[in-house]
Amino acid sequence: MREERIVANGVTLACEIHGDPDDPTLLLMHGAGQCLVAWHDDLVWRFVDAGRCVVRVDSRDAGLSTTSPAGEPGYGMADAVEDVSALLDALETPRAHLVGVSGGAAVAQLMALVHPGQVATLTLMAGTPGGPGHEAADLPPMTEELRAWFSAAGDAPPPDWSDREAAVDRLIEEERPFAAASRPFDEAQARQIAEKTVDRAVDLEAMMTNPFLVSVGEPWRHRLAEITAPTLVLHGEEDPLLPLGHGRALAAEIPGARLIEVPGMGHEIVPRHQWHRIVPEIVAHTEAPTAQR
Repeated sequence: MREERIVANGVTLACEIHGDPDDPTLLLMHGAGQCLVAWHDDLVWRFVDAGRCVVRVDSRDAGLSTTSPAGEPGYGMADAVEDVSALLDALETPRAHLVGVSGGAAVAQLMALVHPGQVATLTLMAGTPGGPGHEAADLPPMTEELRAWFSAAGDAPPPDWSDREAAVDRLIEEERPFAAASRPFDEAQARQIAEKTVDRAVDLEAMMTNPFLVSVGEPWRHRLAEITAPTLVLHGEEDPLLPLGHGRALAAEIPGARLIEVPGMGHEIVPRHQWHRIVPEIVAHTEAPTAQR
């Protein structure tokens, strides 16, 4: 594994590169309020063992990448797309297999529309057709339980982000309501990732604020039929934020997309109990002939 700080599209993006760079490249794209360590180390190495070069990257305001003042992101989702394109150029990777979760899935959709030549395949997890925040009256709303949690969270004062213990506890509690309700919450893994996230962040307040304020831009759902990259849609059957209907619509609107409905998964990066199923699916999806870099 090697770590790099790459100047791309006028900002510095921190990334980690795991495995043989001659293998097909998987670019792992995290969601809002996360950084690259949200992709668990052991999960990354499963992909490496299967013959993939894995790149996980901190988006703007995340981890060790360029940050803006908290509450003032000064960039939008279109800039995030250009960041990814410029990062691939800097890594001398003509085409990559994009694996995006939640907000990362939105950026991946736009990459496939704006820079189709750089996208070998798409894997979209916990996504919605078009952008988060765009009107979608035909799609199911978040659960009432999650709506109540958001309401209560909005009334709670922010933690002292400089207090490591308080910050770690807050990150754990912000993951809990998004996990599948039918299974015990994996607090041990959540704590491990939260601790790494807090220790990695240049500006934790910016990371937990700015990604939720960026402009998503114009709707693009009506353009999904233009996507030509082979697409795999993975969606948790218990996603409380973007219920299963979002994944079904996303798969239906991208030509040839394949949908896997994942039991026991919420709005989360692949939980450990599903690695045995999902890793082989992503590996198969990124095999030749689509795996040409």
